[in-house]
Amino acid sequence: MRAKNRLTTGFLKSPPVGKHCDGAGLWLIVRDDGGAQWVLRVTVHGRRREMGLGGYPTLGLAEARKQASRWRDVAAAGRDPIKERQAEERAARREDISLAIITADAFEARKAELKGDGTAGRWLSPLTIHVLPKLGKVPVTDLDQRDIRDTLAPIWHTKADTARKALNRLSIVLKHAAALGLDVDLQATEKAKALLGKTRHVPKNIPAMDWRDVPDFYASLEEPTLTHLALRLLILTGVRSGPLRNLRLDQIKGDVWTVPAEAMKGRKGATDDFRVPLSDEAQRVIDLARPHARNGYLFPNSRKGVISDMTLSRHMERRGLEARPHGFRTSLRTWLAEATDAPHEVAEAMLAHVVDGGVVRAYRRTDYLEQRAKLGARWADLVTGGAGQVVKLAGEG
Repeated sequence: MRAKNRLTTGFLKSPPVGKHCDGAGLWLIVRDDGGAQWVLRVTVHGRRREMGLGGYPTLGLAEARKQASRWRDVAAAGRDPIKERQAEERAARREDISLAIITADAFEARKAELKGDGTAGRWLSPLTIHVLPKLGKVPVTDLDQRDIRDTLAPIWHTKADTARKALNRLSIVLKHAAALGLDVDLQATEKAKALLGKTRHVPKNIPAMDWRDVPDFYASLEEPTLTHLALRLLILTGVRSGPLRNLRLDQIKGDVWTVPAEAMKGRKGATDDFRVPLSDEAQRVIDLARPHARNGYLFPNSRKGVISDMTLSRHMERRGLEARPHGFRTSLRTWLAEATDAPHEVAEAMLAHVVDGGVVRAYRRTDYLEQRAKLGARWADLVTGGAGQVVKLAGEG
């Protein structure tokens, strides 16, 4: 056996900078700044592990040797002392494995995958509003399907989409907890779903305006206000409300508007920015909106930030219309299907929909910008009172 207890209290009164071995894997490491740390080196299943025990002189020589002896015994039994200590710490602080704490940790781990790093709060909101107020303090290891069922039952039929999202997020949190080494029931959400039964909620599509009625509505947007101009550009481009309301002047280069990838919704698997071709009419609308620009945003709020989605929706509501702004995407897509011969992939690209798998997209290095520009020009012609003739892409020069 290697010699132990090499260090003495006299030596430790003023240890020099460097690494000093007490024997059997226990070391005192003295830094240039005068700080010192006890470190234990052990081997578990042929793998070397280095475990910090504490700072010196807060942790004295006798206590360091006592701890080292304990963790050597753990390693000799074939167990990882670092993991053992982590498990003990979690058990001693059970509040650290509450659903609220693990949810926050899971969110931090996923932020990079979310739009805008999840700053809008949409990923967390189904849990923070409907789950954590009741279950946030429950240790995640104690969570079962009955807890989840009882929590989501009040919204299962009335807010089915929100309840579904909450179940999905909970499943992700449980998988995160399992990855941390916690003993959780990964099937708890599926069991809860079985207990809740089939939802009676019937999802409703966002009301859309018939594409034949769009020209008359477009003509009514005659005032150069932010609301009218934003609705005009929304109709002309077919983009979602979010990217349009957050449009920055530096995203526009000539007749192309480039929307950053992180600002796009519904393009799972796509990592590229999305280019939007701007028709002559779209460029005219942008020029009319430029005097309103503030802090780089084309459609700023009167106070700060940008105009809200509700501003656009309420305008249509006040007009007595059932249709809503998002529905203009449906109007455009229906026109593409009924009045043009646009190929499916081009028509889907008009709305920034991702089609095909990742491998196919990797080899198909095109976003059909030229074809979309032609279709966008014809769409603009229609909504501004043009003939709306059938578009023929095939054979066009």
